[in-house]
Amino acid sequence: MKLKALFLNCTLKKSPETSNTEAFIKHAEKFFKELDVATESVRVVDYDVKFGVTSNEENGDEWPLILEKVKQCDILIYATPIWRGDRGSVAKMVAERFDGVMSEDTTENGQLLTYNKVGGVMVDGNEDGAKKAISSICFDLSEHGFTVPVNAMTYYVGKAGPGPSYIKAGGDKHEFTNNMMLLMVHNLVHVAKVLKENPYPTNVKALKERAGKMSK
Repeated sequence: MKLKALFLNCTLKKSPETSNTEAFIKHAEKFFKELDVATESVRVVDYDVKFGVTSNEENGDEWPLILEKVKQCDILIYATPIWRGDRGSVAKMVAERFDGVMSEDTTENGQLLTYNKVGGVMVDGNEDGAKKAISSICFDLSEHGFTVPVNAMTYYVGKAGPGPSYIKAGGDKHEFTNNMMLLMVHNLVHVAKVLKENPYPTNVKALKERAGKMSK
C-alpha cells in the first residue's frame, strides 16, 4: 500500500529564493521516506493562484493544477511561515480556495473528495504565533473534509523578537520540534493506512436529508 504525502509550501518567496519553510519540509520528508511514503512539495506562489472560494476561478487560475495533486495524495500538510503573529497570507488564501471542495462533485453518498485523506500542519518563524496558526489550519482541514490525527503538527519558532529563522538557527537540531515532527509523521501515516483499509461509511446525503426533516 504505497501512500503519498503532499506538502503545500505557503512561503511568500518564489523559487528559487531560499525558503526556511522549504528547509523545514525537506527535513520532514526524510521521515516519511523512512516509512516508505512518497512525497511531493508544491510552492504555492510558483503558481498563478487567484483569490476566491471556488475550485476554479478561471482567467488563468492555476489552483486546479494544485487541487489535482491533492486529489492524488493520501496525506496533505500545510507548511507556513508566521507573519505578524499568525499564518501567512498564502496559507489563508489556500484555506479559502479549499472552500471549493464543498461544491465539487462528490461520491454517491455525498462525501467530499477530501474524505479519507489526512491533514497535518507545519509552522516556522522567528516570532510567536505558531499555536494560533496551527489551531486555525486544523479547523480548516477538518471542515474541508480532512481527518486530523492526534499530534498532527510541528513548529519551530525562535526567541522573542527579531532573530534567525529555521535555517540559520539550526532548527533541524531542535529537540522539541523534531519530536513533534516524528509524532506528526508517524500518526499521519498510521491514520492514512487505516482510512485506506477502512474508509468512512458516512452517508452525507442521507444525513443531510434527515437533518432537513428534523428541522421542519
